[in-house]
Amino acid sequence: MYQTNNKIAIIGDKDSVLAFKAAGCEVFQGEQIKQTLKKLSEEKYAIVLITEELYKANDDVIKKHNSNTYPIIIPIPSSLGSSGYGMQQIKANVERALGVPADSIFNKEKIEL
Repeated sequence: MYQTNNKIAIIGDKDSVLAFKAAGCEVFQGEQIKQTLKKLSEEKYAIVLITEELYKANDDVIKKHNSNTYPIIIPIPSSLGSSGYGMQQIKANVERALGVPADSIFNKEKIEL
């Protein structure tokens, strides 16, 4: 079984990652995504946040890592705002994991018990 060290990392530009550093996340600049993800995987990080621009520019590398259970790679908006790409990727991952259209989950106004 894969044991993580419960660490969270963020990869992005300086302005986007600054607040995460203050919150205790390990911060990495946006260059060398392939090597950084390999390192984070070997060090058993649980979660890696990547700004949408870097996620989109390195989609092929990230897809290879997404076939592994950990680290969980999540696209987030940068300091410039969201392009919507991150939410598209999250929905695609939900569909892949659950086997149901993500819109049926994300568009629910209220869930009644």
